[in-house]
Amino acid sequence: MRTERKLTRRLDRVFARLDREPERPAHIDVPRMSRHRAVLFSSTLAFYLAIVWAVITTSWLVRLDWRVMFFRPYQQWPGIHAFLDYYVVLGQRGPTAVMVAAWLGWRSWRQHTVRPLLTLAASLLLLNITVGAAKLGMGRLGPHYATVIGSNEMGLGGDIFPSGHTANAVVTWGILAYLASTAGARRWLSALSAITSLGVGLTTVYLGTHWLSDVLLGWAAGLLILLALPWFEPLISRAENALFALRDRLRARRRRTAPAPAAPLAPVALQPLAKAAEPSVPARDPLTSARGTRPPIHLAPGPHTARSERTPVTPAGSRRPPHADRLPRGASQAARP
Repeated sequence: MRTERKLTRRLDRVFARLDREPERPAHIDVPRMSRHRAVLFSSTLAFYLAIVWAVITTSWLVRLDWRVMFFRPYQQWPGIHAFLDYYVVLGQRGPTAVMVAAWLGWRSWRQHTVRPLLTLAASLLLLNITVGAAKLGMGRLGPHYATVIGSNEMGLGGDIFPSGHTANAVVTWGILAYLASTAGARRWLSALSAITSLGVGLTTVYLGTHWLSDVLLGWAAGLLILLALPWFEPLISRAENALFALRDRLRARRRRTAPAPAAPLAPVALQPLAKAAEPSVPARDPLTSARGTRPPIHLAPGPHTARSERTPVTPAGSRRPPHADRLPRGASQAARP
């Protein structure tokens, strides 16, 4: 019974979190550029510049790149090749951006804010600008297209330095930890995003598509974007306010142009139908009075004769008067004079 109650309570909490909040919560934490974050940003930027300098000067880091390439990890452990082909998709910008945007879109709907989606858009824009510019500016070739053994392969028209898969994994999955509502969720999501981005970077080295220094620079490039996001929070806030103001104006315009609703009809009290007035029929006199006032009816003109005065019935059964020129019935024509 206790186990069932605990399970029921946990399920109730989960479903309660899935419901939309009645209004925007006031405790949404917006990260700021604290001193600790500023120190991390400075350290990461120094690490980024150190890697670029080490590759440009063809230092020990470039020699390590060639050793790892000749080691050919995909030949040393071929059993995990099929799995890592799918795992590296977690660093591709298209699929990961769609998945993370779906999650952040639900959060935006639940909390009545578009800040999560705007933050994701700002981070991806910074990623495209900074990493894309570095790729095109340094023009390094990948291991499969290397020309001279031991060289840094810089300035030859390539676009793999830094690793885009690695930097995208750091930014896309790290934005979930950046937007976490609680400190506990932020720690768990930070660890999960770090493990995911670390695995994506090492997978590209295993597959032979990137140098090891490419992955190191990709980790640094993605982390710099996450650490610099608090500087863009005021711009994100202004964009959110502008979007809400535009929404309110559109709603007001729609209400003005919408036809006014018809006024409700007043209730009509139903009354029983009155019986139709019957046509007035003149009252008839009693039968006795009618008979008394009705004039006498004569069947024939003249005074009414008594039975004894009527014409006697002939033997033929007729009361008609005899005619001299007529013969009785049954007499022959020969008897006529």
